[in-house]
Amino acid sequence: MSRIGLFGGAFDPPHSGHLALAESAIEQLELDALFVLPTGQAWHKTRSLTEAAHRLAMTERNFASCPKVKVDDREIRRAGPTYTIDTLNEFKSTYPDAEFFILMGADQAEQFPTWKRWQDIAANATLAVAQRQASDANPAWGDGWHNRHEVKTLLLNMPLKRVSATDIRSRISRGTMPTEDLTPSVSQYIQQHHLYLESHD
Repeated sequence: MSRIGLFGGAFDPPHSGHLALAESAIEQLELDALFVLPTGQAWHKTRSLTEAAHRLAMTERNFASCPKVKVDDREIRRAGPTYTIDTLNEFKSTYPDAEFFILMGADQAEQFPTWKRWQDIAANATLAVAQRQASDANPAWGDGWHNRHEVKTLLLNMPLKRVSATDIRSRISRGTMPTEDLTPSVSQYIQQHHLYLESHD
């Protein structure tokens, strides 16, 4: 049985934290493939996202060093809001015998019960939750909803450093390129296309 990871996000921009999560998940979950899916129209985002073509191009550059990562643009191509359950169902149709893992951060895990048809997601996939800093070790959801509803959850051990796309955008808009948090190819792409020069957060 194939083990397939699904890693969705705005990737606005993709950064070293995303790359570290992908590498950790591939190793710790023994994934055969990890599909990285830049979101199209995110139902939970209150701000406007950077143009999808730019986010897709940066995402491809960010994960280029990971041979098991496949950047997938189906959520960008899909009309209307992006929902994980729709993406999961599409993958299950393509890979009916695979075991699926949904990658997310601890902050996303806390909000998981607000996701569309979250019970159906939980019934068909395991949540792989990243612990990104010491305080995530015992997150609020730790003995809450996921135990009550018997949601399959695995914790991924992650580096303690937290990287924030919001902070990266803010720093770039102030004239500082956070090269320590971006791969060289993503940093170069941002500069080449003059992205994030105005803050919209």
